[in-house]
Amino acid sequence: MSKFSNNFEHTETASTQTLQRKKLPPRYKVLLLNDDFTPMDFVIEILVRIYNKTPEDAEKIMMEVHTKGKAVAGIYYIDVASTKVRQTIEYATSSGFPLMCDMEEE
Repeated sequence: MSKFSNNFEHTETASTQTLQRKKLPPRYKVLLLNDDFTPMDFVIEILVRIYNKTPEDAEKIMMEVHTKGKAVAGIYYIDVASTKVRQTIEYATSSGFPLMCDMEEE
């Protein structure tokens, strides 16, 4: 094996070790919370409009909110998660619905 090959392998290993040591920032689950007033169709609309879900996925998530009291709408880094929470609450409030959502670290 040549000296160049050994140096290359060593550099590659050091680079890989550096990548493994870096820790990614935490991600947050955005949760939709059930209430007795927000229509199911509106929850689906929120999931499609704000969370970019397909209508089929949105319906599944909405049913989980309805039956279990809450469901994960998406998982994001903190800035995106807090923006999604704000957008959801603002859109629901402006539409006359009390739909709430929250976020928690994954």
